[in-house]
Amino acid sequence: MRSFTLTLSLSPMTVRKGKRLGITIQEHMAIDVCPGPIRPIRQISAYFPRLSPTSSFSEPLSPNQVAAPTTLSPGSTGQAGGPMGGGGASSGLLSPQLPGAAGGGGSLSAMSSMDTSIEIDSCDSDDNTSLGTLEFDLLYEKATSSLHCTVLRAKGLKPMDFNGLADPYVKLHLLPGACKANKLKTKTVRNTLNPMWNETLTYCGITEEDMYRKTLRVSVCDEDKLTHNEFIGESRVALRRVKPDQTKHFNICLEHPPPLPSPTAMSTALRGISCYLREWETEQQRSLEERGRLLLCLQFLPPSTDGDLKGEAKERARGGLCVGVKRCAHLAAMDVNGFSDPYVKTYLKPDVHKKSKHKTAVIKKTLNPEFNEEFFYEISFSELATKTLEVTVWDYDLGKSNDFIGGVSLGCHSQGDTLQHWIDCLKNKGKKVERWHTLTNELPGSTLQE
Repeated sequence: MRSFTLTLSLSPMTVRKGKRLGITIQEHMAIDVCPGPIRPIRQISAYFPRLSPTSSFSEPLSPNQVAAPTTLSPGSTGQAGGPMGGGGASSGLLSPQLPGAAGGGGSLSAMSSMDTSIEIDSCDSDDNTSLGTLEFDLLYEKATSSLHCTVLRAKGLKPMDFNGLADPYVKLHLLPGACKANKLKTKTVRNTLNPMWNETLTYCGITEEDMYRKTLRVSVCDEDKLTHNEFIGESRVALRRVKPDQTKHFNICLEHPPPLPSPTAMSTALRGISCYLREWETEQQRSLEERGRLLLCLQFLPPSTDGDLKGEAKERARGGLCVGVKRCAHLAAMDVNGFSDPYVKTYLKPDVHKKSKHKTAVIKKTLNPEFNEEFFYEISFSELATKTLEVTVWDYDLGKSNDFIGGVSLGCHSQGDTLQHWIDCLKNKGKKVERWHTLTNELPGSTLQE
């Protein structure tokens, strides 16, 4: 690149009216060609340099020193014959000179370190403030369909209280899913920014399909007794990153929650309609999941020849189907308090005499009840092949009809996991077969009134 310096001078002379000035361009224009870079246009921000508190420079730099590159023009090195006359005086405006630099040269490493400190230290916005880090372990046990999250510790949390500390605890949510149905929470550690929990939280009824498509949301919050709890930060982990029966360690930086859509992106009415349609679509996709999960144990007992048995043992000796209702998980909330009062009913259909109904006890105010009850149906193996086991979950309401939560049917005409569970029970006589099932909204041929 070359820079051109143009000098135009006019000699005084008399010009008569009507005559053109006959001056050649060679006489009044001198062209001086000298090598040098094209100078960048300085911006107004260059006149107000921002220096970080940790900067090693004791004096502020001039705008030319901040904005100009470190390459020097020939005029700054004392070249003679420059057209601007007194090259040493004019080169100071064009050449960067750092304090203490010999010969007008600049230190590139010093400028780079200054720019880095400005980038990091000069911004005091809350969005760039560190929220802290969180360590936890995830373990998925395939045999028990359970997900264990061991919350270990957090470091450098953001202060939330007036004393410069916080009262942190950790919440877990499975997404997508109902908030109250799958929320787990650790204990609260008081007055610290580096809490230690070492607490294991367990989700039951997590299938391999869940591990492939669900996300675990891990949130750290500050507990306040007089006001509402405050959010500190969160992180989201796709469960497909966790391999079955292998503990995976996480040490993550907490982040702000994903921002909501900007109000300026659309009008209030359109935004409301869009949110409704999106929520409705999501609800349709997870309608089966929102009803909850049920852990059933099936066992077919063949007839026994032992004649010394009495009572229930004697009844089971004649052979039949033993149904164990173990527990439910992530049930849909049916009451205004965000919970349910669930119980389970079992039928063996077709039931002409209506004597196959069994019912568990009611567990109050929970979405993850544990029943551990067994019911026995005296029936032969040949008859069992024509029967269908119907299991339904209900919410108990005093003074009005009970609410149907969900159910599942098992038999030779079932499909998927329910059919496989039924076949495994018939193939393995005398052996208990446990499996989790997803509750459906309705069952064919059943009446949804209690």
